[in-house]
Amino acid sequence: MHEKLISGSSWIFHSAGPYKDTVNLPITKFNMRANSTQREPELQKFWEKNGIYEQLLKSNPGEVFTLHDGPPYANGDTHLGHALNKILKSIIVNYQLLGGKKARYVPGWDCHGLPIELKVLQSMSDEQRRELDPIKLRRKARDFALKTVKAQREQFKRYGIWGDWDAPYLTLEPKYEAAQLRVFGKLVAAGHIYRGRKPVHWSPSSATALAEAELEYPEGHTSRSIYVAMPLTSLGDAMPEDLKEKLSGAAVAIWTTTGWTIPANEAVAVNERMNYGAESWAHRRLVVAEELVDSLGAKFGVQLQRLGSLTGGQLAGCQYRHPLFERTSPVLIGGDYITTESGTGLVHTAPGHGQEDYQVGLKNGLPISSPVDDDGVFTEEAGPFKGLPVLKEGTAAVIEALQQKGCLLKEERYAHKYPYDWRTKLPTIFRATDQWFVSVEGFQAAAMDAVRSVQWIPASGEKRITSMVEGRSDWCISRQRSWGVPIPVLYYTDSGEPLMTEETIEHMAAVVEAKGTDAFWQLPIEDLLPERLRTEAPKLRKQLETMDVWFDSGTSWAGCVESTPGLAFPADLYLEGSDQHRGWFQSSLLTAAAARGSAPYKAVLTHGFTLDEKGYKMSKSLGNVVDPRSIIEGGKDKNKEPALGADVLRLWVASVDYTGDMVMGPSVMSQVADVYRKLRFTLRFILGNLHDFAPASDAVPYDALPATDRFILSSFATLLSGLSASYETYQFFRVYQAVQRFVVADLSNWYLDVIKDRLYVSADDSFDRRAAQTVLHSLLQGLLPALAPIVPHLAEDAWQALPWEAPSVSVFQAGWLAPPQQWAAIPADQQRAFKALLQIREEVNMVLERARQDGFLGASLEAKVLLHVADADLAASLRSLQGAGNAADPLRYAFIVSQAELAEDEGQVASTSYSKATVLEGVGSIAVGVSRADGQKCSRQAPAPGHSSLMHKCWNYSTQVGCDHDHSQLCERCAPVIRGMGFELPAAVVPAPEAAAVPL
Repeated sequence: MHEKLISGSSWIFHSAGPYKDTVNLPITKFNMRANSTQREPELQKFWEKNGIYEQLLKSNPGEVFTLHDGPPYANGDTHLGHALNKILKSIIVNYQLLGGKKARYVPGWDCHGLPIELKVLQSMSDEQRRELDPIKLRRKARDFALKTVKAQREQFKRYGIWGDWDAPYLTLEPKYEAAQLRVFGKLVAAGHIYRGRKPVHWSPSSATALAEAELEYPEGHTSRSIYVAMPLTSLGDAMPEDLKEKLSGAAVAIWTTTGWTIPANEAVAVNERMNYGAESWAHRRLVVAEELVDSLGAKFGVQLQRLGSLTGGQLAGCQYRHPLFERTSPVLIGGDYITTESGTGLVHTAPGHGQEDYQVGLKNGLPISSPVDDDGVFTEEAGPFKGLPVLKEGTAAVIEALQQKGCLLKEERYAHKYPYDWRTKLPTIFRATDQWFVSVEGFQAAAMDAVRSVQWIPASGEKRITSMVEGRSDWCISRQRSWGVPIPVLYYTDSGEPLMTEETIEHMAAVVEAKGTDAFWQLPIEDLLPERLRTEAPKLRKQLETMDVWFDSGTSWAGCVESTPGLAFPADLYLEGSDQHRGWFQSSLLTAAAARGSAPYKAVLTHGFTLDEKGYKMSKSLGNVVDPRSIIEGGKDKNKEPALGADVLRLWVASVDYTGDMVMGPSVMSQVADVYRKLRFTLRFILGNLHDFAPASDAVPYDALPATDRFILSSFATLLSGLSASYETYQFFRVYQAVQRFVVADLSNWYLDVIKDRLYVSADDSFDRRAAQTVLHSLLQGLLPALAPIVPHLAEDAWQALPWEAPSVSVFQAGWLAPPQQWAAIPADQQRAFKALLQIREEVNMVLERARQDGFLGASLEAKVLLHVADADLAASLRSLQGAGNAADPLRYAFIVSQAELAEDEGQVASTSYSKATVLEGVGSIAVGVSRADGQKCSRQAPAPGHSSLMHKCWNYSTQVGCDHDHSQLCERCAPVIRGMGFELPAAVVPAPEAAAVPL
């Protein structure tokens, strides 16, 4: 007797009937439910215990692939943007590892700078802050950064991301800091570093200079803009004679949105080629741009009378009296920045508070006046305004003083974009201070060559970075903070001159590599100097100056890529948000171009930002932020926020076109979770139906496979080739779409549906069943590695459930399946026949559904289908499939009906109970007819494991049911199978001869 049937001594018959144990039921340990909160951590421990990542790096034969990680700030919990970024990187690294490359992933963290310093200071009382010295603050900042790194690392690892988590690169490590100082030294040696007094973005709220990347421009900012009369005291030599008398007692009119800069005014600039008008009203005489006369008259509420015209060149050389102080200043030629788009056409010039102003000031030898201190308060140099905050009371006081002097022409509110400190969310000022700068001009050509050598993805990234690098002014790299890498310089006490050479920088780098950057504050000056310069120590002093954190992270190509075994310079890929064109991408490019003459990366890939389901950018203030942990582990209310697991989060990342902004919310995640479940159920079906399959002995040779099986392998080969191309070009949404389409349309709705009959009711070792299992085995071998980059836990879970000895410990060691060439070699006529059959199947289903709705049919197996195809060649191809000589190919399996025939003419079809004629694209005219199947229903069935209401069954209708006396309830296909199993009905259920079923 068959081994399945000797597990018990007594029979218990349910509604499934006596043959319930003769059906081949799926058996697998692969759970229907993901149980992700438990199973995913188990799989991660499995990878770690077996050292899968390390083994791949060691054994993979391919070349090195370096995806260099951009360092997030170590100043808080991770958010959805972090998850998106890290998962994208994980998908890429996983795919490269599967492809046999040595893809080491070294995660990194940006550990210096104001964000961390502020977090530390905010956690302390005023008294505690007063007791801080640089070393105490630095130690607290270090502790905070390391604590945050540890927390973020565990959150990143929970996403299923592989990497050198025990050996990341941190910008606070002495080895990294020393590498950064050596890059700085190369720039010094090349003449790209200088110290100068020039205006920089200054944050009074943070008391430090800021880089462009540290600014934001929020909507809704308004300034108190003013129009001011600057009284002329003398006219230039170029002034036309007929205007000299008319301009007696006249003034030049300027406009500014920063009234607090008036005390620092040193000139008024004009456009040499612009025409200006001398205008009057009442007691005033003003010079303004001719194009603006009408608009200014309307603004001032007066009718301006023309006294004469002159050019900017004729106006230059005049002198005017400062409206608030007893000093005279020149009217001089400015640049093309002077336009008539706003203002008066004459520009108030304060060289200490504006970039163009500074350039004009240098050219004309003007004082670089900046009477404002680190806190944004007027200094003694501002006279009566001393002690007033420039952005508040200082502005008000200046405007009031102008009004009292009779020089204020008008004040109005002006809405415009204005720079804010991105950390404190408060306005900044432009202020001249002594700072260290990188002179970008010295290597701008090399930087542009580097830009052109890089592949930018999307291509629009090249245009964006080009505009930024081409227009880049000198880079201010010094900051007045404690927590960071010190500028490696000492100053002579008497002159203030800096001591900084290649020799001194290399010595300090060596000190830092051995003892860390705290040594700069802790060691005596002589220890910071090379031996031959130590006698200079008594003449020198230290100064609190640290490097811009963008210089920290921008030198990671040296601190990490060049110095880490298993990584290669230039990196194959940098991947961050699109905002990093002005941040990390740019600072990395500039430092590498200046120090190495090339880009630090071969390709740059950017992603957008996350939006809620209403299209709003996620922010804490709006309360629409999605915490990745709530997706993975579930929220407080598990009914509203169920635990979906890391793989569902990863699947969402793969599903979106990340080159733009991405929508995320409950309904989106619900849809993605449905796709995940479909993948899981499909894999479970495949695994369950391979429980008794031994690949080495049971596999059917490809050439012997039925045409249906070869066709699905052809489709699978096309899928794998497409997936590989999409992974290579980082188009993961195409992977997601293609896999979903194949699993749903090609497998679940087609192939797996049509082979159920073979799998369940054929004999265990029958050719038809083994052929189907051979295909299922091939599908698993290719599908699991293809899914592994995106949903590694799902792929590994399925791999561990393989019912035979797996060819590798992990799915990642199996490698990417390169489909055999013969899979794609299916004859063209068969390709066309199957593609047509899939289209025809949809039409058949529509007719069957109509018959079901009318009550004519129940299950589709109660039907017989007649099909007429007008195209003779296509009909012949379908007929060849029909007569292929085995049970795998007949049309009835394709339509899942009991009988299906090809009709010679359309009239046969029209005579059926339900029919439809139509024309299909690429197929031509067809006619489909449905009637009730001939014969009786085979009763062989069994309940699905765990689902008593679901049946695995034959239930085909046949005129041969009843022809076997011993098994009169079975069809001609099932009866021999049962006999071959040695199955005999118990006497109690053997029907009497007269009760035997009789064919209809």
